[in-house]
Amino acid sequence: MVPSPSSSLILFCLTVSLLLLLLPLPSHCADPDPLLDLCVANLTASASSSNFPCKLPSEVTADDFVFDGLSKQGNVTNLFGVAVTTGNVLSFPGLNTLGLSMNRVDFGPGGINPPHSHPRASEIGIVIEGKILSGIVTTKKCVLRHLPGSTVLPLSLFAAAPSIPMEVLTKTYLVDEDAINAVKSKFVF
Repeated sequence: MVPSPSSSLILFCLTVSLLLLLLPLPSHCADPDPLLDLCVANLTASASSSNFPCKLPSEVTADDFVFDGLSKQGNVTNLFGVAVTTGNVLSFPGLNTLGLSMNRVDFGPGGINPPHSHPRASEIGIVIEGKILSGIVTTKKCVLRHLPGSTVLPLSLFAAAPSIPMEVLTKTYLVDEDAINAVKSKFVF
């Protein structure tokens, strides 16, 4: 018996469907903004929300891939006793679209890097000389990835357990201990 055209089509569709189920499917677990191997920032153009447009390949120079800021000690004679030398796309155009940046942070005696966050980055610190006190302020909440979550900063800063050291708070907000204690007293539950 010769199969009819309609049964051949059904058999073909079933075979293709079975193959699609058995073959590995491509992964869709990547960053929604694909990174480019070479997209040196055109710093004279306007940046988008995440990157600068690429220079033409004929305009790319070796200097676009050189950053010596990490080798230079920063001036720590300021209010916080800290200097940050940024190694991001603005000072190192070759980093454009790679999702990378690096900073050098110099601390003077008693210097402080005020509590801060990086909404689009993770942070790692490497101490080359001396010692620093470092900590993480957390909300103590487990948030599902698809929920936006929230952090009430005054609670995280002034009602944390264990508490943030008084010296960190007084230096961050440029006030004395009495002012910090006055604010903390509002968060006693």
